[in-house]
Amino acid sequence: MMRQGLLALALPFAGSALAEGLTLQFPLDCTLGDTCYIQQYMDRDPGKGFRDYHCRGLSYDGHKGTDFAVPTREDMLAGVNVIAAADGRVRGFRDGMPDSGYTKQTAASVEGRECGNGVVLMHPGGWETQYCHMMQGSITIQNGQEVKAGDVLGKLGQSGRAEFPHLHLSVRQGGNPVDPFDPDGRLQCDSPGDSTLWAQTPAYAPGGLLDIGMTDRIPDYAEVKAGTAGADTLPTDAPALVVFGFSYGTLKDDIIRLSLTGPEGEVITQDSQLERNRAQAFRAVGKRLRSRAKWPAGTYVGTATLIRQGVSISTISTEITIRDPG
Repeated sequence: MMRQGLLALALPFAGSALAEGLTLQFPLDCTLGDTCYIQQYMDRDPGKGFRDYHCRGLSYDGHKGTDFAVPTREDMLAGVNVIAAADGRVRGFRDGMPDSGYTKQTAASVEGRECGNGVVLMHPGGWETQYCHMMQGSITIQNGQEVKAGDVLGKLGQSGRAEFPHLHLSVRQGGNPVDPFDPDGRLQCDSPGDSTLWAQTPAYAPGGLLDIGMTDRIPDYAEVKAGTAGADTLPTDAPALVVFGFSYGTLKDDIIRLSLTGPEGEVITQDSQLERNRAQAFRAVGKRLRSRAKWPAGTYVGTATLIRQGVSISTISTEITIRDPG
């Protein structure tokens, strides 16, 4: 199964980095909007609510970093390098924690070690960068080692307090958290990105679709998050054809449109209106095989579209082959 078009809408890159004494490179060896995405930004609301630097909802209360994620656990297991965002010296690291993810069952075991496997780099001017939730056994550096921007520190994982595979990047100066997307602290909701620590500011996407697949039943959510729910082929006598879409950053009243077409045209198209904001979610639609019938053999294309206020903000598609089992 091959997915295409991870994200369709992203706001453009901002200008050059602010002269703050620290310039950051992208911290993962991936392509933003294709093989990885930003799930959550630093919380900029001083109260009990939360907002990101665009004054939108891609954050949570008290979040002190940026979460760079891959769509599924299968993508994590394929191996994604975590790289140093700037020249620095290793102040400390931890390895050896399992990539078990954060659940009620694992909460006690990660208490006090929420970062999981991680690295802290020191930079001139009292700056630090911290890299959390890395893969067990992947860390490649030692304490006191000098590193250059772009050097591999390890691999993205799901250790510590991580509900999905991602890298949590924290930036601090003098021990105080700094939002690399707004380091001067003068948040402008109507004109975000007026200051930045990034050499090239990662494009902002206000939510989107992460994965899509087709199968012969409604999949379990755990299978969707793992990336194992979709089939590569199905038989012509499959009991049903189901297409599912996995999304992030969705808002109440967003619409996820799922469609499936085959050799003889449309099989099914259906809109699902979301009832509340969700950090991650999936929807699925399908059609049962009629008795004593078969699906036409050939190529089938599934498409998912995320629609917000009447505008398509993300689309993703995949295809499978249906073959006669005889």
